[in-house]
Amino acid sequence: MTHTYFVTGMTCSSCLAKVKGLLSKVSGVKNVHIDLAKAEALIDMEWHIPIADFKKALKDYPKYQLSESNYHHFAALPEENEETKSWLETYKPILLIFGYITGITLLTEWAQGEFLWIRWMNHFMAGFFLVFSFFKLLNLRGFAESYCMYDIIAKKWNGWGYVYAFAELALGIVFLTGIHPILTNIVTFVIMTVSIVGVLQSVLNKKKIKCACLGDVFNLPMSSITIIEDALMIGMSGITLATMF
Repeated sequence: MTHTYFVTGMTCSSCLAKVKGLLSKVSGVKNVHIDLAKAEALIDMEWHIPIADFKKALKDYPKYQLSESNYHHFAALPEENEETKSWLETYKPILLIFGYITGITLLTEWAQGEFLWIRWMNHFMAGFFLVFSFFKLLNLRGFAESYCMYDIIAKKWNGWGYVYAFAELALGIVFLTGIHPILTNIVTFVIMTVSIVGVLQSVLNKKKIKCACLGDVFNLPMSSITIIEDALMIGMSGITLATMF
């Protein structure tokens, strides 16, 4: 007999493999097929196995929650919860962050007595990378697992998510200190260009994927806002490079 269950908490291929391995160890299970996109586990079993047995198999990994498939439309999916919110409520965290960074960097320029666009952009990018890396580092593993769902490099190498978070931190520091501006902007331009490819693919394909820009702290859906974030960094670094040559 075959039963279908709904599994939340899976964000990447590693999660899929972990859940599949745990469920396969339950006595009486013949085969387990998991659809990551649908968050469904199709389990072929020799006899009827109580759902409690499957939940017990996942007990050491509380992020993975299993329920009957007929609860699929009522389960508390992050994407569904987000749809009940207004646009402003959904993106309030990121709008506040951009507002703070913009306000502080503008005040910094005002304090200098004159407004220099290049200096302001450097300070803005410093604030952007420092703040965004902070949220990623709060739960580095959670960020890496979410990031590999859509980033073209992280899909092939899970370790890239870990490297990326620290790369943002490093970029924030060098933008703030002004060390090697040409190299800093080149690296920013390349990294953010690569990053935006996966974002564009996800948005254009209308995939309901959690955006990892603020790590695993906020549940923000992938959207045009994410594209704007990456495009803004690409544009600023490109403009800065253009003024140096």
